[in-house]
Amino acid sequence: MIDTHAHLTDKIYQDVGELINGAKANGVSKIITVGCNEETSFLGKEIAENNEKVFFTVGVHPSDCEFLNDELIAKFKPIIAHKKCLAIGEIGLDYHYGKDNKEKQKSAFIAQLTLACELDLPVVIHSREATKDMLDILSVYAPKLKKGFLMHCYSESLESAKEYLKLGGYFAFGGAITFKNAKKEDIIKNIPIERVMCETDCPYMSPVPYRGQVNEPKRVAIVYQTMADIYEISLQKFIKQVAENAVRFFGEEQLGN
Repeated sequence: MIDTHAHLTDKIYQDVGELINGAKANGVSKIITVGCNEETSFLGKEIAENNEKVFFTVGVHPSDCEFLNDELIAKFKPIIAHKKCLAIGEIGLDYHYGKDNKEKQKSAFIAQLTLACELDLPVVIHSREATKDMLDILSVYAPKLKKGFLMHCYSESLESAKEYLKLGGYFAFGGAITFKNAKKEDIIKNIPIERVMCETDCPYMSPVPYRGQVNEPKRVAIVYQTMADIYEISLQKFIKQVAENAVRFFGEEQLGN
């Protein structure tokens, strides 16, 4: 199993090595730790260099959009070139907490999409309560993203999912799909199985029966089982399918070994 979106850099974790070993012991073969700002992007690189089956992404989350500038993008470029850097992300729009800086968020998002196009990398997208602007921007940039985009922790409607699919999008689901009132089955069933991935978003979104606790990569197994049940296929077939999807999206050379 691959945890396609984790935050191993979060300060809540005291022993990252123990976290990674716990994941391996529970069948998690690879983990992608995701950058949200300058600090977590560089720290993700360090963790990936010290752990064979950990990979990283580089990006600035919408909540930190005010810190993105040309100087930071220039600092990012050398680590983006690292062989274990898989994507630009987590980038996007979040109007739940960021209603007062929408224009800055859009500017930072577009700047990083432009960077991904320039460097020929896929992007990992965070989108919350911003569907119209997200679709407006992606309708322009998705055709330029040769490696595509992944809607992380997808929480929007089926109608929106169909629009993202038309643009070539992939979708990752996490522990939220196990929540009692999640109501994600119909959305997931209408997304081709070749376009989905599984994640934890740890330390957030711990799945049932661990909801409310600090999440860990090993709990992605619960997400895989839940998704396999929704698609009505065996767990092993689903694990194999998600691995194929992740390698196709993030790159055979990087993630395929």
